[in-house]
Amino acid sequence: MVQVPSKVTLEEFLQQPETKPASEYIDGQAIQKPMPQGKHSTVQGELVPTINRVVKSKRLARAFPELRCTFGGRSTVPDITVFVWSRIPRDQNGEVANTFPIAPDWTIEILSPDQSQTKVTKNILHCLKYGTQMGWLIDPDEKTVFVYHPKQETEVFDQPETLLPVPSFASELQLTVKDVFAWLLE
Repeated sequence: MVQVPSKVTLEEFLQQPETKPASEYIDGQAIQKPMPQGKHSTVQGELVPTINRVVKSKRLARAFPELRCTFGGRSTVPDITVFVWSRIPRDQNGEVANTFPIAPDWTIEILSPDQSQTKVTKNILHCLKYGTQMGWLIDPDEKTVFVYHPKQETEVFDQPETLLPVPSFASELQLTVKDVFAWLLE
């Protein structure tokens, strides 16, 4: 990750041009995320439409890839965010807004080889502190999904046939550990 050495305010950070890959604002610093690699991109590319097939058609929620969320003094870009339909920020035309100043209802991170698991976990915990119902950390190399709930013990899922827990608004989504990592074989 590339770190900007000088401290900036959140307002100054938000005025800067976007970077590719995205930079996040954490503890007064702009920190660039690592470039996604094959496994990361594959899981992300399959998971967003899989979630949306279940929740979007019924207007229960919507999954977004790489969406900047700014709240609680941080501005992060989780790999996938899911917002309950009624909480999706809208502009004056009723369209999806460009800025999301709230925590997602479900945050999903996919660990890249050059990414710090600690930093990603801290971002998930920050989301939970501000109202996120559930966080997933998917580790493609270890074929493991860590599931975070507010004020609860972290759950670890690495058995292929185990059904992964999802937030209540996505209860019809049925995914096993094997389903998630089988995408890497396709």
